Amino acid sequence: MSNHARLLSLLPAMVIFSPAALAQTPASAPVTQAQISALQQAVVNAQSAGDNAWMLVSAALVLLMTGPGLALFYGGLVRKKNILGTMMQSFAMMGLVTIIWAICGYSLAFGHGNAFVGGFEHLFLRGVTLTPNTDYAATIPEQTYMVYQLMFAIITPALITGAFAERMKFSAMAVFLSLWSVFVYCPMAHMVWGVGGLLNSTGGHIPSLDFAGGTVVHVTSGVSALVTCIFLGKRIGYPQTNMPPHSMVLSFIGACLLWVGWFGFNAGSALGASPLATSAFINTHFAAAAAALGWTIAEWIHNGKPTALGAISGAVAGLVAITPASGFVQPFPALLIGLIAGAFCSFMVFEVKSRLRYDDSLDAFGVHGAGGTLGALLTGLFATSAINSIYGKGVPTGAIDGHWGQELNQLAGVGIAWSISIVGTLVLLFVVDRVIGLRVSPEQEAEGLDLSQHGEEGYDLNS
Repeated sequence: MSNHARLLSLLPAMVIFSPAALAQTPASAPVTQAQISALQQAVVNAQSAGDNAWMLVSAALVLLMTGPGLALFYGGLVRKKNILGTMMQSFAMMGLVTIIWAICGYSLAFGHGNAFVGGFEHLFLRGVTLTPNTDYAATIPEQTYMVYQLMFAIITPALITGAFAERMKFSAMAVFLSLWSVFVYCPMAHMVWGVGGLLNSTGGHIPSLDFAGGTVVHVTSGVSALVTCIFLGKRIGYPQTNMPPHSMVLSFIGACLLWVGWFGFNAGSALGASPLATSAFINTHFAAAAAALGWTIAEWIHNGKPTALGAISGAVAGLVAITPASGFVQPFPALLIGLIAGAFCSFMVFEVKSRLRYDDSLDAFGVHGAGGTLGALLTGLFATSAINSIYGKGVPTGAIDGHWGQELNQLAGVGIAWSISIVGTLVLLFVVDRVIGLRVSPEQEAEGLDLSQHGEEGYDLNS
């Protein structure tokens, strides 16, 4: 029995023995329907207040992931002549995507439409009020749900910037990622989370499990990152010239902020202050810790030394992989998912990237694309109705429950995410390159993005 149901079952006694009731009602008088209704409404209001408070905090935590988390994480990994240019890319998404989301993004993602994209009912946030939208979250205002989902829409294109770091024009980045958020992110969000979406786990034609954005956020951004870095070409001097991070301290702080913010990302996706949020919170932490260990061990074996960069990269890989599974699995499978993700993503970075020789500057694909794909598939394996009976009480959820067909649904979801990311990104890159050009000149690249794109430096070493 849920907490809400327990409270409702105690209503008559609560009314009879409450001080207000005792003061106003003779001991022999029956409890009136009006008193019961008033207390029922008080219980509903209390639950709504608690859920709303948690969701607003979660929205702030997810925004923390972009700025300062991702900005510092990516900023420290580039050369010092590019730190401001790199951080500005994350900051730009905080502003640009917010405006796009208010105009059309939320409607395209969560409005009523078809199986692939939402409609236009919420253009300019029309009809998005302070009352709940029961299609998505019955206990919080729709505006709270809208702003929470906005924070996901902000960080997703910002993740792509890691792949083309140090070589794309700021203007091209702004146009490309703005269009990407409309034509790639919004349709994918609708397919997975929107009412009537193709991959929606509660009514879609191909019910794919994605609790907090494994396919919507990480597969789309990671695969798009790979396409972008290949389309754009390698940095001048890569891979012959060594291009180490200029400040591991900044990246370390950024990674820790990402870890903390991820609790809002995953546990907030329960859409309320519930036991499911607790489960997602614990799974998130366990997977990050295990993945940091997995990457560190793999790197220790590969290079002979454990590094700070490896440890924080592993933690992020674990956070990525557990994202789709966080609200569906038990704690020990979460540990296993993290351990596998740490080792697998390190292999993608150390071996696959070096052999194929693509210049994914900050390993956006190796961590987010590979980790998101792995996590989505492992979700289908380890999901259990003991944590989330999304298909109905007692109905198997994932393969360990006996529903092996869920793996096919997960494969389909991953395949669709890969497809829309590859095709959409290629088309947008081609258009933007033809219209304004994507890449800075060789002279500007040598000078650095800070000066060539913004006319300022991250560090004034003469003052």
